[in-house]
Amino acid sequence: MIHYHGTPISGGTQAQMALKGRHIMVSFATASQAEMLIELCSTFTLDNGAYSVWKSGAEFDLDGYAQFVERWCRHPAFDWAVMPDVIDGDENDNAVMRARWFNAVDETVWNRSIPVWHMHEPVDVLRDMVNAFDRIALGSSGQFALVGAPEWWTRMYEAMDVICDDQRRPKVRVHGLRMLDPSIFSTLPLASADSTNVARNAGIDKRWTGPYAPATPASRAAVLIERIEAHASASVLPERQAHRNFELFG
Repeated sequence: MIHYHGTPISGGTQAQMALKGRHIMVSFATASQAEMLIELCSTFTLDNGAYSVWKSGAEFDLDGYAQFVERWCRHPAFDWAVMPDVIDGDENDNAVMRARWFNAVDETVWNRSIPVWHMHEPVDVLRDMVNAFDRIALGSSGQFALVGAPEWWTRMYEAMDVICDDQRRPKVRVHGLRMLDPSIFSTLPLASADSTNVARNAGIDKRWTGPYAPATPASRAAVLIERIEAHASASVLPERQAHRNFELFG
């Protein structure tokens, strides 16, 4: 799987250099380091920043995001962009947002954009996406906003029943938003996942204590990245309630 590390990263230039040759996700909401990091990384994706908008209560700038994606979509390292979405909206709100995106961008951008299925939306919406797109993103929302909670796992398996075939293989490539935790992605057949774990924690001194704690933001970022990327996603969906990918161990 591809591990996308969210940006911007705290801790200064040396910590940012830890992302050299890695895969990153650049958010429209926090794109201050975009130009430098995109030149350092192996590949990158673009996120619409809806999570930040949701947290702040601000209004989403769809036209600004369209211009942002159009600027970067022809860069050789560009992978794909997340379509605009309304995290706390219902299926109708998000259908309208996808339609607005279709009308706002050209064919090149549309073909390299992926829709988000929010876990509080009906599974029929997910089924339609699986039939219409070759890559989708899963977003934790509503009563399923806490990634890894018991009710989250129950809902995720309901979603995977739609996504996977009778041999538990995904029918499309699946990206897990905020799911770059080995305890999560090693159990799910994800093509990719992202989180801002490294970005948020590399520069926070109080998170690193004890005599063996890495001393600099750069070394902390390197440790976090290596610990995350040491794990792979599941190749098929494990049996329900397993919550561990035993196939990693042979």
